[in-house]
Amino acid sequence: MRQVILDTETTGLSARHGDRIIEIGCIELDNRRFSGQNFHRYLNPQRPVEAGALAVHGITDEFLADKPLFAAVVDDFLAFVAGAEIIIHNAAFDVEFLDEELRRLGRGRFADHVGGIHDTLLQARELHPGRKNSLDALCERYQIDNRQRTLHGAVLDAMLLAEVYLAMTRGQDSLAIELDSVASPMAVARSEPRTVPLRILQASLAEVAAHDALLAGIARDSRGQCVWLEAAPERSQVGSE
Repeated sequence: MRQVILDTETTGLSARHGDRIIEIGCIELDNRRFSGQNFHRYLNPQRPVEAGALAVHGITDEFLADKPLFAAVVDDFLAFVAGAEIIIHNAAFDVEFLDEELRRLGRGRFADHVGGIHDTLLQARELHPGRKNSLDALCERYQIDNRQRTLHGAVLDAMLLAEVYLAMTRGQDSLAIELDSVASPMAVARSEPRTVPLRILQASLAEVAAHDALLAGIARDSRGQCVWLEAAPERSQVGSE
């Protein structure tokens, strides 16, 4: 599965009011591994960078003056993201800017060129409701080193987001891979025969009776809609007495 982690920096906060993209950074993941294939461009926005935005990313008008226009890089950019699942933190913001840039060139919407868009901010809010879910907060939560992030930057932020995304979506498959990577001690531990016999404690008649009474009460309260009754028909009389 091909995924692209994407981030942009802009002249300001409002694409609808004329703010433009000044930097695009993309990191490619191939089957959840860094492929080494990245896309990075600075862009001349043909308008000044606002003071508030400059304080965030530090990219000056002078630095951008000789950089290419978005129109000059659009083909390379769309070729890089074509068909991939795009992963963005606060996707609505970046996609709005990308849509505006593409609209100016008559190239449709960003979503038309990619395989899908995944918003890690929405995902983080579902996983961690009521908590801060900025990229910095997620780096701290998942113990990802972001000390070099004194200013925002599209490539750095995309790389950090890739680490955050992999941490947030790490499941049983990746856990098994990680365990396999330290297979030697695990294999030795599993191969050794168990020398301590297991003690099996049988429930007393009083404990069995108390357990059945508890099940009977639950069955009555649920009017017989109990999973264990379907799984163990021999208990179908419990609660009906």
